[in-house]
Amino acid sequence: MTEQSSAAPVIAVIAGEHSGDLLGAGMLRELRKQHPGAEFIGVGGPLMQAEGLTSIVPMEDLAVMGIAEVLGSLFTLLSHRRKLVKHFKAVRPAVFVGIDAPDFNLPIARLLKASGIPTIQYVSPSVWAWRQGRIKGIKEAVDHVLCLLPFEKAFYDAHDLPATFVGHPLADTVPQSWSKTEARTELGLENSGSLVAILPGSRAGEIARLGPIFLQAAALLSEQNPQLRFIAPMISEPRAEQFRALQQQYAPALSIKLLEGHSRSAMAAADALLLTSGTVTLEAMLIKRPMVVAYKFNWLTYQLIQRLFKAAFFSLPNLLAGRELVPELLQQQVTPESLATAVDEQLNQPSDSLIETFATLHRQLQQDADQLSARVVGEVGHLARLAENSNK
Repeated sequence: MTEQSSAAPVIAVIAGEHSGDLLGAGMLRELRKQHPGAEFIGVGGPLMQAEGLTSIVPMEDLAVMGIAEVLGSLFTLLSHRRKLVKHFKAVRPAVFVGIDAPDFNLPIARLLKASGIPTIQYVSPSVWAWRQGRIKGIKEAVDHVLCLLPFEKAFYDAHDLPATFVGHPLADTVPQSWSKTEARTELGLENSGSLVAILPGSRAGEIARLGPIFLQAAALLSEQNPQLRFIAPMISEPRAEQFRALQQQYAPALSIKLLEGHSRSAMAAADALLLTSGTVTLEAMLIKRPMVVAYKFNWLTYQLIQRLFKAAFFSLPNLLAGRELVPELLQQQVTPESLATAVDEQLNQPSDSLIETFATLHRQLQQDADQLSARVVGEVGHLARLAENSNK
């Protein structure tokens, strides 16, 4: 590695969407404590920028998911990748950290590692679940993997790639117990009666695919139980407007309270959740609410994934437990009738055993991820040695 002559080490970081921005912000906060004066460059959202990151390209441009969606943004993605690689090679950061977004970050990491810059992937690609042959390319691209889940480290240990289980920052921040009554009071909701939270995703494509079906399922539940209430937290006003338009089209008679933000409080206020797959299922598990997980891919994406996916489950609670804790429905299984039936079962069956299992998994994931990930970044990037040399 070519060491920097500057007294302040430069750390390159790329996050491709909101969840990565959240992970990166915590890591940067701890890096500033452990290595005062460190400078951060790359790509990140408002949370990482608040911790001092200079974002070279807009994070929103990277927040695309699915093969068909990526193809539509390919020119922009490749242009940004070239710009970032050129900039990083000129600056020579002490270490590069790609946060999630492996299809974007790993090719960058490979080029930087070949030029002598240490590289880290924060959030393992789902190589244990599908396309396991990717492990060769991952080893060529990165020096170390920061794993959010314990079984991921075991996979990398078996393939001789250094990895650290850092736990999940959400497990460090979400309390072990979250009062349903307090959450409802915070959101201005009545404390009595049953409440279902609807979370169809944070991306426009997800809401377009799942929103109509989730709304029709809620309408069926409302017909069966008119006292049942519904709440739907949206990540932004544009997504709220999109969902509101879908409601007028697919469930105009349904009474549902839309929120901008407050997704965790909405989940805590609910008796059961209907949600899309992804990090939100981990949040739901940590908040300890019964849930039904559903997902529909773009047709082309699904045709490719179904031939390559190896894991027994796709929702994080089930993956962590190694068994079916919560119902999960995929692709053709995702119908208004099947979702309504599954949610109704979650509302009406005892949940004490489920909540106890959620609590056990919560404790397992509490590793102080922000501090641990920052420490590993410092070690791989030799930041302490750089600081010593600069003070001589």
